[in-house]
Amino acid sequence: MNTSKSEALFARAQKVMPGGVNSPVRAFKAVGGHPLFIASARGARVTDVDGNTFIDYVGSWGPMIAGHAHPRIVERVKRQAELGTSFGAPTGLEAELAEKVVAAVPSIEVVRMVNSGTEAVMSAIRIARGATGRDQIVKFEGCYHGHGDSLLVKAGSGVMSLGLPDCPGIVADLAKNTLTLPYNDASKVRELFDRQGDKIACLIVEPVAGNMGVVPPATGFLETLREVTRKAGAVLIFDEVITGFRLGLGGAQERFNVLPDMTCLGKIIGGGLPVGAYGGRQDLMDKVAPTGAIYQAGTLSGNPLAMAAGCEMLDILAEEGVYGDLEKKSDMLCRGYQDNASALGVAARFTRVGAMFSMFFTGRDVTDYESVKTCDTGLFQRYFNALLEEGVYMAPSQFEAGFMSLAHSEEDIQQTIEASQRALRKARG
Repeated sequence: MNTSKSEALFARAQKVMPGGVNSPVRAFKAVGGHPLFIASARGARVTDVDGNTFIDYVGSWGPMIAGHAHPRIVERVKRQAELGTSFGAPTGLEAELAEKVVAAVPSIEVVRMVNSGTEAVMSAIRIARGATGRDQIVKFEGCYHGHGDSLLVKAGSGVMSLGLPDCPGIVADLAKNTLTLPYNDASKVRELFDRQGDKIACLIVEPVAGNMGVVPPATGFLETLREVTRKAGAVLIFDEVITGFRLGLGGAQERFNVLPDMTCLGKIIGGGLPVGAYGGRQDLMDKVAPTGAIYQAGTLSGNPLAMAAGCEMLDILAEEGVYGDLEKKSDMLCRGYQDNASALGVAARFTRVGAMFSMFFTGRDVTDYESVKTCDTGLFQRYFNALLEEGVYMAPSQFEAGFMSLAHSEEDIQQTIEASQRALRKARG
């Protein structure tokens, strides 16, 4: 596979950008070699600058649930671009998308649009602290909630992929107010809240962990979080930046029937454009300026291009049969992966919730950060590169999720399964 143009662009980028990239995991450090520079994408495929085309299961890290360059979304963005790209003033599109979000997500009564998942999480935590008058927050090991200072303690995703310790530059007073617990350990949650629940402002969780690979919640885990936070008067925040609108119109909270006080969204609600949102109970959201005293602002928040794309995306997802199709195709792919590993005697564990999934190279059941860390990252590196040679593009890290889209066909999936078998055989040696 010729990648000379990608190599040249990477060398050029490294002179003017940290590591040659604008987000760390893109640098391919966890898998060796150099990143591919993408020139275009359509449907379920991406094409790099050298003309190599791949079946794509990264999907821009989740938002391309309808596929790349979906014609309805492209047309909607084009129409809006001709009218203007940013006004710094209210538009009807903001209200339209907000209405769709409120109608779909069970816990959200009022929503505020922002520009990224990180911004949404930072804002939600500020509201929780302001509403409770408390400083401490609780998060779970291996869950990534953006790069805000309070949240890079034992984070997953890129931090885990690069093997970094807790991030330098975080103020000690912030870090000491961030309490971390093992994901899926309900007893540890109860112990902490019994001991100091009256000091905790909020607990934030990915209801399905997606940033250490896909780790589903254990039976009763989310219910325990709801119970202890309610009892302590703390705010329960679901980070549904990945799971929101991917596991169903109502996200993970609808799927598992556990409602948080606040929800953070992103990815899909921008239709592929930069966006984030946070929302929740009316009484909490009324504390946000200009209604209340908790300040949060953004010049590009609710920008018309992202709102137009998001409105069209949510209309597509509301159509009958969408989520059944995603479930069916995701199941087909994961069963094929599992059959390949079993046939070759490769120690692997497979997880899937809806249209997000992971294959972990470990013989242990994957339930938390510690079990995820038992994965054979060397085998993953060889497998990733062999799969790339076979024309399949997956996340360049053992600790990231894979994503199915509406654009993937059964032929794409069968081709991927066959490619996976060859790649796994080559990686095993």
